[in-house]
Amino acid sequence: MKKLESTFINMLISLTLVALVASVSLAYMNELTIGPKEAARKLKKLNAIKSVLPDITNDPFTEKMSFAVEGEKDSLDFYPGKNEAGMAGVAISTYTNKGYSGLIRLMVGFNMEGNIHNIAVLEQKETPGLGTKITTESYVAQYLGKNPGTYKMTPTKDGGEVNAITGATITTRAFNDAVQRAYDSFEKEKNQFNTEAQ
Repeated sequence: MKKLESTFINMLISLTLVALVASVSLAYMNELTIGPKEAARKLKKLNAIKSVLPDITNDPFTEKMSFAVEGEKDSLDFYPGKNEAGMAGVAISTYTNKGYSGLIRLMVGFNMEGNIHNIAVLEQKETPGLGTKITTESYVAQYLGKNPGTYKMTPTKDGGEVNAITGATITTRAFNDAVQRAYDSFEKEKNQFNTEAQ
């Protein structure tokens, strides 16, 4: 069998075939993994919702509501949590772009009086060993039971009540910004939620 000459046309055809096979393979693999990836994202969010609310008996995804944030292009997702007694609270998926490394996403759970039940970090890219301390229970503990309407959500060095992470004041301020955004939206929209169990 005669060997093909190494010409520009032959190389172009070979490269095109390789690129086509690679593209089809990648598209097929992407299609195969879309469902499992989406299921994993939903499970992560559901676990975060359950971790920031008291015991709930409803499926918060089926009752999700989104509300626009004034002056922002993104909206916040509200997940109502209910139990036998009625509304247990609301979990709010919130964010800030003010982190040291940009975007921070949180899930903040409020009871119906506006007190913080718990906070879970959904996404962050802060400095390892410094800003990543926002994910620790010891850091989040200072927010539990606090109402951002009366609790000064700024670091103590700025005249507030939050103990900043040493060496990561920017991250602390960003965390507070995301929590405050969630609280402000909660206060504005809380009458949308039925206080009776369904």
